[in-house]
Amino acid sequence: MKTLAELKKLRDESLKKMTMRYTKDGFRVQVGMGTCGIASGARPILNEFLEQANLRELKNMTITQVGCMGECAYEPMAEIIDESGQSYVYCSLTIPIVREIIEKHIINHQPVTRYLLSTRKDK
Repeated sequence: MKTLAELKKLRDESLKKMTMRYTKDGFRVQVGMGTCGIASGARPILNEFLEQANLRELKNMTITQVGCMGECAYEPMAEIIDESGQSYVYCSLTIPIVREIIEKHIINHQPVTRYLLSTRKDK
């Protein structure tokens, strides 16, 4: 049985994670969590995006999971959509690649082209 203080701590941690997932401004990060994504290791990728955003106190990101992204051979994948609607799909992600994307793309606004599968602009 947990104490009241432990339960409050769990609640606060969960609320902090939920806030990170639903922020409306800035970058939107969507990690493919279809069956192929999960089998390829998408869960640790999603967790790394969340942890990096938390560690670096990035308030301009919405991080969420989506279903199949349609390119199973390139999983795990994540799509990053910036404020202007420009979409960047990163593929074959690993934990070090996620950290590099956070540092270069999210913080310094420089997409990491060597990991991109595609880009497009929303209309």
